Amino acid sequence: MSKKKISKIIQESGTFLLSTHVNPDPDALCSELALAEYLRSLGKKVRIINETELLDRFRFFPGAGRIQHAAELKSVKYDAAIILDCGDLGRIGEVRRLLKDEKPLINIDHHITNDNFGSVNLVDVEASSTAEMLFELLVYWKAALTKSIATNLYCGIMTDTGSFRYENTSPRTHLAVAKLMEFHIDISALYARIYERIPLKDVTVFTRIINRFETYRQGQLVCVELRKNVMSGLSEDFDLRDALFKFLRSIAGVEVIVILTEFTRSVTRVNFRSSSRVNVAKIAGAFGGGGHKRASGCVVEKGMKETKTMILKEIESQL
Repeated sequence: MSKKKISKIIQESGTFLLSTHVNPDPDALCSELALAEYLRSLGKKVRIINETELLDRFRFFPGAGRIQHAAELKSVKYDAAIILDCGDLGRIGEVRRLLKDEKPLINIDHHITNDNFGSVNLVDVEASSTAEMLFELLVYWKAALTKSIATNLYCGIMTDTGSFRYENTSPRTHLAVAKLMEFHIDISALYARIYERIPLKDVTVFTRIINRFETYRQGQLVCVELRKNVMSGLSEDFDLRDALFKFLRSIAGVEVIVILTEFTRSVTRVNFRSSSRVNVAKIAGAFGGGGHKRASGCVVEKGMKETKTMILKEIESQL
């Protein structure tokens, strides 16, 4: 039913506003870009507007140069808005003030914590990624895919499945990817652009942080603190949190990984990863965040020390 409603809105609308959550990952960005290209192929006018400015390391995604920054805009005229890969409207940041209550709001997402904020909601928690959902939506529409659409969808699926290693990877995921690969996308080059471009100066910082992580509960819980002065010295091409998660989850016996990032003295970003039995979406939800059972996050309006104490107490209750 949701697919039919979305199809009707797209058919009846001429201009679209697309957006996603703050600090967007490749799944969020690539889903926007793939959908935007498809809509433009129908003769629609599309504006992708995000809260967060595009990082340099994501500028190679096809069409990325057309993404706009919300802070630069006072208002936007559109017929329908589509929010992708976002669990609740609070996570789109400044873009929210550009939305109009009287316009259709389509919510396309795969997060278990999604609160169905749209006037039309297509939420599939069994999907590996929003990009996987979009692939299936394009098939439903009998859309003519292009190499650039296939590239964006592949990048979204690859990154949200941890290069097809996470438990959200399914036969459905591989079937989608098999079709995308028919467009002769260079999967080795895409992997290298995303994961194998660590600047040498950042390796030193990474090594220093690795030597200072803390463990609790006989190594089941790992916690890392990232102070603002450390983050400011890193290049944009290096996703420190992602690199830390990849390394720390390889340690035998680790169940939960927590990375606390200092935004200001009174605001802390928290990212979680879980290996198996702990539902970190529930933990993030206790602090106003969300995500998946195995990967989630939240922003706590407290200093790092106080946030850490609260977070560890919540996790301890589930271990």
